[in-house]
Amino acid sequence: MLRPSGEQFTIDGGGYLAMVTESGGALRVLRHEGRDLVDGFDEDAKSSGGSGQLLMPWPNRIRDGRYLVDGTSYQLAITEPSRNNASHGLARWAQWLPIEESRSSITLATRVMAQSGYPWTLDLEVTYTLGPDGLTVTQAATNHAATPAPYASGAHPYLSLGEGPVDGWRLASPARTRLLSDAERKLPTTTESTGSTAYDFTSARPIGDVVFDHAFTDLERDPDGRATLTVHGPGGGVALWVDEHHPWLMIYSADDRSPARGSLAVEPMTAPPDAFNSGTDLRMLAPDERFEVTWGITALPE
Repeated sequence: MLRPSGEQFTIDGGGYLAMVTESGGALRVLRHEGRDLVDGFDEDAKSSGGSGQLLMPWPNRIRDGRYLVDGTSYQLAITEPSRNNASHGLARWAQWLPIEESRSSITLATRVMAQSGYPWTLDLEVTYTLGPDGLTVTQAATNHAATPAPYASGAHPYLSLGEGPVDGWRLASPARTRLLSDAERKLPTTTESTGSTAYDFTSARPIGDVVFDHAFTDLERDPDGRATLTVHGPGGGVALWVDEHHPWLMIYSADDRSPARGSLAVEPMTAPPDAFNSGTDLRMLAPDERFEVTWGITALPE
């Protein structure tokens, strides 16, 4: 019998171990010296709540699954029926197969074929690499269509410090602006500064009872262009960093998961929710153009 998530691929290096799945190219396990850094899913289960999945060619939601390109309207399948949205792209359940492997690194690829709601053909790749600095993830897309293709990418790791809840974890976030959304459909409405609000974590402090289910931007970066979010608990910490191509982080405190608030989803995104309609940070991939982005996860001491 084949596992729901398909073949499992294991890499290790620098004291880290990672397991990636054929289904969705998802990050199922990430450990450092035996300590879990992500809240993944069991070997005999499929991903739930987006855990570890790759969100390509768009992250988050598209309103009504409908958008325009050069005056032509396209209709995507509604994959979030309760909110009538198209959610998290076209590749999260696709078969991803290895095209290059070593002990500490693996590259998987899939092809998104032209279809009624997205009439462009994309080759997608992801490379997971382990080293002394942790996990580095490189996501890439190449447009093989004859016209420019709307594109954005994201990923959906849940950071873990062992057992929750997240309330006692200390969070430090580089974000200075929050994207507000409506309560019913989780679609963007407006933005506000995080300063002097419950969502200001530019200085590390306990999460407490703050409920996260928002995209954040205006990220503070180091001289190399990286923005880094960290969480700390009694057993140590975890850092997630993104390169300059990621202006957005989605943070979700997993209140709807079981157990509630047991981990913290931190999702690197190159564009915000509903970018196919707003155009915000949306990339139009030219024919034969390849677009590559990088993010990663590192273990931190107490």
